[in-house]
Amino acid sequence: MNALSAVKMSLDRATSVADVALAAGESVSDLLNLMREKVVAAKDTSLTTSSRVALNADFQGLIKNLTQVLNSASFDGANLLNGSLTTNVSFLADADAGASITLNLQNLSLGGTINTLTATDDILTPANAAAVFTRLDATMGAVNQAVGNIGTQAKQIEAHNSFVSRLTDVLETGVGNLVDADLAKESARLQALQVKQQLGAQALSIANNAPQIILSLFKGG
Repeated sequence: MNALSAVKMSLDRATSVADVALAAGESVSDLLNLMREKVVAAKDTSLTTSSRVALNADFQGLIKNLTQVLNSASFDGANLLNGSLTTNVSFLADADAGASITLNLQNLSLGGTINTLTATDDILTPANAAAVFTRLDATMGAVNQAVGNIGTQAKQIEAHNSFVSRLTDVLETGVGNLVDADLAKESARLQALQVKQQLGAQALSIANNAPQIILSLFKGG
């Protein structure tokens, strides 16, 4: 494997990690929208207790789904979203390993700085629903920003990956042209040698036959 192939493989892995994170981030955003519907409904003071309990069960189920999505957002051991990693993930960007492209962690897990919802949140009362609603709206904005950040970095990786692919193609074509040129040069050299050999053989044949030709002239005289 040459150096550019290693870079291409690293960038392909970066693309996959980013794609998985984006898909999971979008799922989290969808779940938050569903939560918001439940929370808004729970703010209604006219709800019966049984209705409020049902809404809260749905809300709790969505919180569990969100955690499951985050824990599943892993590719080749890299999960940008659930807080399992402590440093950003970097990938090779050039053949000398002197530059890298980084995917920044975006921890969307419960109780974090981006997602301030917690596993113990409930909407069993209008007051609880109102408090959750405030944090949920802030969380939705922060999550959308985090997913947007991943999308921006994913586009940068895609652009650089395309450049590396084109560079690889150009270098392979250049090597191919050099090989073709060398082959053509050797072929021409071989043909020239063959012509020299043929001319040499003809000259030798003429030289060998010359005395006989001269003798035949005398005999004819």
